[in-house]
Amino acid sequence: MGKISEEYIEQAERDLLHTYNRFHLVLDRGEGVYLYDIEGKKYLDFVAGIAVFALGYGDKVYNDALKGQVDKLLHTSNYYYNVPAVEAARKLKAFSGMDRVFFTNSGAEAVEGAIKTARKYGFLKDGRTDHEIIAMEHSFHGRTMGALSVTGNAHYREAFEPGIGNIRFATYNDYESVASLVNDRTIAILMETVQGEGGLTPASEDFLKKVRALCDEKGLLLILDEIQCGMGRTGYNFAWQRYGVKPDVMTCAKALGCGVPVGAFLMTEEVGQHSLVAGDHGTTYGGNPLACTAISTVLDRYEALHLTDHVREVAPYLEQRLDELVSRYDFILERRGTGLMQGLVLDHPVADTINAALEKGLILINAGPNILRFVPPLVIEKQHVDEMIDILDSCLQ
Repeated sequence: MGKISEEYIEQAERDLLHTYNRFHLVLDRGEGVYLYDIEGKKYLDFVAGIAVFALGYGDKVYNDALKGQVDKLLHTSNYYYNVPAVEAARKLKAFSGMDRVFFTNSGAEAVEGAIKTARKYGFLKDGRTDHEIIAMEHSFHGRTMGALSVTGNAHYREAFEPGIGNIRFATYNDYESVASLVNDRTIAILMETVQGEGGLTPASEDFLKKVRALCDEKGLLLILDEIQCGMGRTGYNFAWQRYGVKPDVMTCAKALGCGVPVGAFLMTEEVGQHSLVAGDHGTTYGGNPLACTAISTVLDRYEALHLTDHVREVAPYLEQRLDELVSRYDFILERRGTGLMQGLVLDHPVADTINAALEKGLILINAGPNILRFVPPLVIEKQHVDEMIDILDSCLQ
């Protein structure tokens, strides 16, 4: 690490609140699937800003669209309509198959909105304010108080209790565990379609279909968190589309804006007509012209690049190369995941491996202490998979 990087890191540690244990790396620019630090060193990026930069870095159409909107109008507030928001909502509805959209500034805010939607839906249903939501153990939904309350990791919650209350936790992929928690106060079941931070674990088709049927039988809302696993990462626009199990409410963010901070929660028309109304929810910045230009352009680029088709082509190759590592090293216990959302489970902590890879020009992150996570830009090619495997293999040796 050079002197310039050291100076910036020292300044950051003096000025920024220390809530992150950052890698000693000061990034400066990106190009394609590569990042460069301020001293010019090149890194192959298999993190994509935590599954955000689906298009890679420097997509000209995306960049030009944002530059054009900056010169037109950045913000209006939601007292008025703006064209990018209308266009983004129309395209996102078509992309997702959902009916109503609310734009937020982040994934955590999308989860907050989904929780409020469920509680208002229950209130209008029977006038009660004590409804319960069933969430999943080992889940992660965000750091705000509502999102934290439905995050199934007690360590994240303990210093901030009490949370919003009336949350019960079931075992992911265990239908009986979910069914046993349903009572006359239950109003929604909330889960990630593929658990991200909790270990790159997809919901099984049987589990998801049984939970959907349970919600239909009991009049409950199925809320699917697609913040990390959505936007084409599994080879489908949204991961639930692989199984044909449509949620009543869905959250998304991350690759939705491909770098511009933005999220959304979406719902069916039935939920939209029987939940939030004027005055129930709002946000100053949500749906502003810049953010919605990003969304609209991202969706256009997905179509032009046939990006989900590309994921289905390259993901099996990534799986194959990762499986080769599993076969080669006894300390790699298994590969998990789907599409370009993969993990290797080791029998020991992965921090040293990640740091060694960084030294050799490969950016990786973990998902829990002993899982290597691979969430690269969706535009990666097989040659980038090979480059990644070569570096990782040298680190594992």
